[in-house]
Amino acid sequence: MICAAHKILDSVDLVADVCIVGGGPAGITVALTLAEHGLHVLLLESGGFRSDSISQALCIGDVSNPALHAAADMYRRRQLGGSTSIWGGRCTPLDPVDFMPRPWLDLLSGWPISYDTLVPFWRRAHDWAELGDFDYAATTAVPGGMRPMFDGFTASAISTDRIERFSRPTNFGVAYRDRLARSQHVRVLLYATCTQIVLTGGTKAVRHLVVTTRLGTRLRARARNYVIATGGLEVPRLLLASRSEAPAGVGNASGLVGRTYMCHLAGTSGHFRAAGVRAPWHSYERTADGVYCRRRISVEPRAQQTWRIGNVIARLHHTSIANPAHVTGALSALYLARWLLPAEYRTRLAQRSGAVHLWPHLRNVVADPLTTIDFAIHSLRRRLLAARKYPSITVVPRCGDFTLDIHAEQLPNPDSRITLGCDTDRFGVPQIRIDWRYRSEDIRTVRVAMALIAEAVAANGHGTLSFDPDAVEADILRDGAYGGHHLGTARMSESPATGVVDAQCRVHDVDNLYIASGAVFPTSGQANPTLTIIALAVRLAEHLAARLAAPDRMTLHGSVFCTAELDMAKRTRAGAAEAPRTT
Repeated sequence: MICAAHKILDSVDLVADVCIVGGGPAGITVALTLAEHGLHVLLLESGGFRSDSISQALCIGDVSNPALHAAADMYRRRQLGGSTSIWGGRCTPLDPVDFMPRPWLDLLSGWPISYDTLVPFWRRAHDWAELGDFDYAATTAVPGGMRPMFDGFTASAISTDRIERFSRPTNFGVAYRDRLARSQHVRVLLYATCTQIVLTGGTKAVRHLVVTTRLGTRLRARARNYVIATGGLEVPRLLLASRSEAPAGVGNASGLVGRTYMCHLAGTSGHFRAAGVRAPWHSYERTADGVYCRRRISVEPRAQQTWRIGNVIARLHHTSIANPAHVTGALSALYLARWLLPAEYRTRLAQRSGAVHLWPHLRNVVADPLTTIDFAIHSLRRRLLAARKYPSITVVPRCGDFTLDIHAEQLPNPDSRITLGCDTDRFGVPQIRIDWRYRSEDIRTVRVAMALIAEAVAANGHGTLSFDPDAVEADILRDGAYGGHHLGTARMSESPATGVVDAQCRVHDVDNLYIASGAVFPTSGQANPTLTIIALAVRLAEHLAARLAAPDRMTLHGSVFCTAELDMAKRTRAGAAEAPRTT
C-alpha cells in the first residue's frame, strides 16, 4: 500500500514491526526484505513519486566553502527511490584492504566487519541493482575475458585486471513501486517527513518518531525497531536535531555524529600519450547477461602499504571537452550541445571551460563528420533510448592524448563534519551546515598513485604519463568534493568512543535504532558507495528479521499488542475505514 501522509487524520498512531525513515535504495531494500519474512513495515518517504520544489527545499543547507562542496541539495532527491533517480549506476565492491586496520594511515582506519562478511550481501545487492553476476575480474566477467587495456601489461604496483560494473541505472522508486504497492506487509507513506526521534526517559530506546505531513499535520510512528535510511547528510541532521531527551542529539554521547564526513576526491589530471599507433582500450564491454563493465587502473594493496597511501583507482579519459585542441568532432559537438546535459554536469563543464570560442569547435565538427554522426547515433540508441544505458563517453580523441580520471579515497577527518545551522526548514527542523575538509595525505595519495602509474606504463613501453605534482591538488579539487558520495557521518565502530553505530548498524546505547546509509562507512575506500549501501541494507534486514522472530504477543515500549493489530491506521479525511489503534 502506498498513500500520502496528509490524507491521514492528525494525531493518529502509525504502528508496525519496523519503521523505516527514507525511501531510497537502502530503505526500499530493507522494507521489501523484511516483508519477505512476514514482518509489517512502515516506510516513511519525505517526498512523492517525483521530485518537486516543495520537497527539495527541505534539503537546503549552508556550505562553509562553496568552492569545495556543492550546494546541500544538488545531488539529493526527496522522492521515492531517492538519488537512484539521478545516479549513473557505477558499482564495485570495496576492497579487502579497506576493511583492515591500516597503521600507515591513521587510527581511524578499518571496519568492525570483514570483507568476507559482506560478500554474500554484495551478491544479493547485485540482484537489487540489476548488475548480473558478482564477478569483478576482467578475465572472467566477459566470456573469453575482456580486452586488455594495454597489451602485455605487467607491473607489481599497478593492476588493470579489476573492473567496474554498471546498473541500468536502476531507479528504485520506479523498479520497486509495484512491489511496494502490492505488498500486504509494507505501508509506504509519501510526503511523510520524520522531524524528531523521541527516546524513552532513560534514552536507551526510541519511544516513537514524530512525522510531519506536507500540510503540517503531525502523526506518531511507533514500532519495535526503527531504521534511519536517509543519506549521509540527513542522518546526522535528524540525530542532532532530536534533542528532547538527549541534549547533544541521539547517539552523540561521544560527539561523533556528523564528524569524519567523507566524499571522494575525483577529477582529471595528467597527460597520457600512447606509444605506437594503437590507442589503449578504455571503452565498455558487455557481460553475457548484457551488463556494461569496464577495466580500470588500480594501485595494489601492497604498494599502498609500501608508499603509505590510501586506496585509489584511475580510468583513461578523453581530454577536456571544452578545449578544441582535441580536434575531435564528437567531443566538440557535445560541448556545443552542453545545455542538454543535466545541470550538475553542465555546471562543471562551464567551470572548466573559461573563455572558449565556438568557431574551433564548429571546425572540429565539420572536419570530423563521420565520427560525430556515429557518436550521435550511438548516444541516441544506446543511451537515450536504451533500457540499459551506455554509461559514459568513451570517445578516443583524434589528437591521441588522454588524461587520467582519478577516484581516490578520502581519509576520515574529524574536522570534516556536518552540524546544525541557525536557519530552519518549513517544519522547524534546523538546516545542516556542511564543513567539508580534506587532508594533505589525501592529495599525497593521488600524487603517489599517478607516479606509480607513470612508471608502470613507461616500463611496459605503452606511452608516457606526464603530470605536474604541484598541480594535482588543483586538478583534483577543481569540482570540490565528489558529488553524491556522503559518507562517514555516523561511522560504524566496535566502541561508542570511536563511532556511532555498532557492527550491526545499531546506534550504540539505543537498543532499537538502526542506520542504513553511507553514513555508517568508517572509511570511504575507492569504490562508489551505492552497492555497499544496498549490501549493508540487506544484511541489516536479515539481522532485524532474526531479532524480531517473536511470539504472538510483543512489547512495544510500554504498549502490549497483538500481531493482528500491526496494520497501520487508515483513517483519512475522505472517511476511509479506521484501523484499530494500539492498546
